[in-house]
Amino acid sequence: MLSFYKKITVILVAVVMLFVPWTSPQAHTEKEKPDLIIYQNIPEVNVKVNGNKISLRALHVHREGYFTEVTEGLRWKSSNKRVAAVDDHGVVVFSGKNGRTLITVTDGARKDRIAFTVKTAPAADKNSKQNVKVAVAKEKGSRYDIIQKAINGLTLEEKIGQMLMPDFRNFAGKPVTAMLPEIKELVQTYHIGGVILFRENVVTTEQTAKLVADYQQAAEKFGLLMSIDQEGGVVTRLQSGTNMPGNMALGAARSEQLAYKVGHAIGEELYALGINMNLAPVLDVNNNPDNPVIGVRSFGENPELVAELGMSYIKGLQDSGVAATAKHFPGHGDTAVDSHLGLPEVPHDRDRLQKVELYPFQKAMEAGIDAIMTAHVTFPKVDDTKVISQKDGTEISFPATLSYKVLTELMREEMGFNGVIITDAMNMKAISDHFGPVDAAVRAVQAGADIVLMPVGLEEVANGLKKAVQNGDISQKRINASVKRILTLKVKRGIFKQETPPDTQDIVNHALRVVGSKEHKQVEAEAAAKSITLVKNGDALPIQANEVSNLVVVGNAMMESLEKTVRTYVPNATVIQAAAPLNEEQLQKVKEADAVIVGTYTADVSGRLPSSPQMKMVQQIIDSTEAPVIAIGIRNPYDVMSYPNVDAYIAQYGFQQASFQAAVDAIFGVNTPTGKLPVTIPSYDGGVLYEYDHGLTY
Repeated sequence: MLSFYKKITVILVAVVMLFVPWTSPQAHTEKEKPDLIIYQNIPEVNVKVNGNKISLRALHVHREGYFTEVTEGLRWKSSNKRVAAVDDHGVVVFSGKNGRTLITVTDGARKDRIAFTVKTAPAADKNSKQNVKVAVAKEKGSRYDIIQKAINGLTLEEKIGQMLMPDFRNFAGKPVTAMLPEIKELVQTYHIGGVILFRENVVTTEQTAKLVADYQQAAEKFGLLMSIDQEGGVVTRLQSGTNMPGNMALGAARSEQLAYKVGHAIGEELYALGINMNLAPVLDVNNNPDNPVIGVRSFGENPELVAELGMSYIKGLQDSGVAATAKHFPGHGDTAVDSHLGLPEVPHDRDRLQKVELYPFQKAMEAGIDAIMTAHVTFPKVDDTKVISQKDGTEISFPATLSYKVLTELMREEMGFNGVIITDAMNMKAISDHFGPVDAAVRAVQAGADIVLMPVGLEEVANGLKKAVQNGDISQKRINASVKRILTLKVKRGIFKQETPPDTQDIVNHALRVVGSKEHKQVEAEAAAKSITLVKNGDALPIQANEVSNLVVVGNAMMESLEKTVRTYVPNATVIQAAAPLNEEQLQKVKEADAVIVGTYTADVSGRLPSSPQMKMVQQIIDSTEAPVIAIGIRNPYDVMSYPNVDAYIAQYGFQQASFQAAVDAIFGVNTPTGKLPVTIPSYDGGVLYEYDHGLTY
């Protein structure tokens, strides 16, 4: 009897198994494997075909939600090789023939595809190339919504980590030029989303490329935003490569094309090093000659000029693959206080702000800027909220960085910005003096900031933000919105953690070819040459080198660069370095000179005053010789305010060697000056010495 029931049971099981799909243990394992998608299928990605080629990339989307880049173990295939071929690395080359092809990739378990349609138009003439147009047809479906999947799979600690961008400028009292185990642990413990590099960290091309690659490998799930302040001019962090003239030099050159070339060259060098986010350009309108922190970092005092050149620079940067960051919103140009040292105020009403300060930022937003940095500046006509300073108990206005009315109501809602908002450095005194580190970070996030730059105390700020979410001071929705914007930026710019570490030597070799290349040096020289502004010339210029037997060069700062350049024309020139009025011996050399070149360098109002030792020295020279005196404003074009009776005056806007070369070339007639003043130069009696757009030539 029992045997009969066993037989029936076996028969029933067999019948059931006929209708149930059989799944092997290996099949279960296959289900656990991550999905594989082509990067260019992601909706947020703007697909560009450069010429006849495009490099496709593949990502693994893990069950936990995060995504990583796959570079090995893939098979790529083209369904129509007559139209396009694809190699083992996903590089598609279009033949120029009309037709459609499907490019497929597989890792052996999963696969994805993307379609391209090629249409060619006949060449206009036999000397022209065919007009080839490539249209892309992305695959669609929920599998490509990787950003929201990632957010859903992240813990609160991981989300907060994405919003933190600390600096590791120094560690244990020494500059960080190589990855340290302690830093790697901090990156992973706090799930850091990005790091900012400083001059101390980026000494050589080879060292920088290795350091950045090691940072990316230290990340856990997502690629890091590796940022830097490589504006050009006086704010240049890289110690190798090109040293582009700054924004005010570009403002004097008056060329959108040149601004694009400078931005693109800077971007190419950063990209080659693995630095994917530049905290530039400055879009502040510098209409205050007494501004101690912006000055020549601005394109000029005209909002339209700042907007036009700024957008060209931004496009150049972003076309190179590097994220651009406009700063310092809503405008740091009309201030007389350095926010590194104090809390400045911009008192203007909304109408004036709209026409001047906000105008370049609005244009940048409309042009698709990736990110915007906030200003530690108060704007009482936008936000008149008062708080009590922790420094001295006084009542102060809210700085823009911590203002909901500025970041959310003005920037997001009124101006329509959907990109990433990053704070200026949170260790600057405008913030750190008046607010506690955690309090400042919480207020910034509440205001609408997505990334907290250089938090003061990584552990304290990370835990403080977590506590603020847990007790309801910051909503989960608010955090998720920031993380979505950050991950969207990373996806758009192709910033991913690679499953297989790239060959560091290949990265270094490529960086060595790009950083400081001949092409970039040419852009550097062109920008410098076109920026030189001949502000005054009482028939003193140009100098004929073969007619000068006794040339004297005088100055205090940057004398090595000035001397080196002048001696290429007059090898026996007499050089005097002095910081105060000249002594009798030095003065005698000036009196015997055929011509005198004097360089002045100022960075603030006090250095520019007629009462400063440097300016007293220049006036002493002018009063002591009948020979023509030619002055160079090495940094600030405003220097001439203190010696308006000089025979000739040149503004060069920066201390780069290329700018010294261009200025001296102009003095000796080799470089015909074409620059125009991007700012008005006032006089000390309340009038105007030289108008905006003024500039002489030969």
